[in-house]
Amino acid sequence: MWIDRDLASRVRHSAQTRPVVVVTGGRQTGKTSLLRRLFPRHAFVSLDLPTEAAQAEHDPAAFLARYRGPVVIDEVQYAPGLFRHLKADIDAHRTRHGQFLLTGSQKFTLMRGVSESLAGRADIVELETLALSEIQSAHRRMSVASAMVRGGFPELHANPEIDLAAYYNSYIATYLERDVRSLTHVVSLRDFERFLRACALRSANLLNKADLARDIGISPSTANQWLSVLEASGQIVMLEPWFSNRTKSIVKSPKLYIADSGLLCALLNIRTEAALRQSPSIGAVWETFVFAQIRHREQIAGRAKSVFFWRDRTREVDFVTEAGGRLELFEAKWTEVPGPGDIVNLAFVRDIVGKKIVRRAAVVCRTPHEFPITSDVAAINAVSLAP
Repeated sequence: MWIDRDLASRVRHSAQTRPVVVVTGGRQTGKTSLLRRLFPRHAFVSLDLPTEAAQAEHDPAAFLARYRGPVVIDEVQYAPGLFRHLKADIDAHRTRHGQFLLTGSQKFTLMRGVSESLAGRADIVELETLALSEIQSAHRRMSVASAMVRGGFPELHANPEIDLAAYYNSYIATYLERDVRSLTHVVSLRDFERFLRACALRSANLLNKADLARDIGISPSTANQWLSVLEASGQIVMLEPWFSNRTKSIVKSPKLYIADSGLLCALLNIRTEAALRQSPSIGAVWETFVFAQIRHREQIAGRAKSVFFWRDRTREVDFVTEAGGRLELFEAKWTEVPGPGDIVNLAFVRDIVGKKIVRRAAVVCRTPHEFPITSDVAAINAVSLAP
């Protein structure tokens, strides 16, 4: 079963106007499947295969002689030496568009090669797991709670019979063995898995690297390195605080989020909707899920770096989006009927930054229908965040 992706039109347009398109994102987010679906006439080669990666790295001229564009090159970060030769080929045929479609699941390694050799030649598209709007386009009766627990990995929705626990156990094991080993010298994968689970316990919270390192028994520098690995491989997202000239958020630390709510639930041993509803972490899981929907909406709108949070010593607004000098303020609350107590922080921040620049203030909750809480603040559901 194929599930349409909202980013498909952007990828098509990029391939019609740029010589290189780079699709990045975590493992199993559907990068390869999307490109093969959109461009069935392109040749295809995966550098997951050691023999192909070795030739691409050590004899790139011969490799490109075999795979002249148009071609999809999967997991291109395994051959960083290929990028310089791609540049030469592209510059020799600059008017040809969509010749090289590249994917990679290790963002830092991939982007280093792109920035050094393909700057100005490549369009970069980041593909995350399925958003709620994409899931419900394929499974209209799927509840929001079920989507939260199941997560957004496309394979889980293309084949609903897949055992959820087995899938995530395999995903985590494969991630540790492949991405972690290739990105850094981790002495103990067991410690790294404990670190990943400790991050899950802190999803939707301010990042305190010293506390995180102490809980695992590693140095702060190691914790910092491991956080970079998780971010590079698309497993976590850091949300930065919002600042303005008029008011400054006192907090400077980012908030940490697991990128996908299904992976978060798996790491917290939440396997069913019933377990989710009884979990003390339900608020953090909901906030993590809402953040993913907001990121998706902003990415489709071409504003991938426009989401922040606001916090001072006593108050916090979960999400602030900025576009054209106007702001949207969102609080994530696991309730069906938010009340006046749920909008106190929204009203406080709106008054500080100025009502004229706040386009919308809303509580994102489980209400089936949008309704006004006050004249200035509405209750909306996660479906309302669709692009």
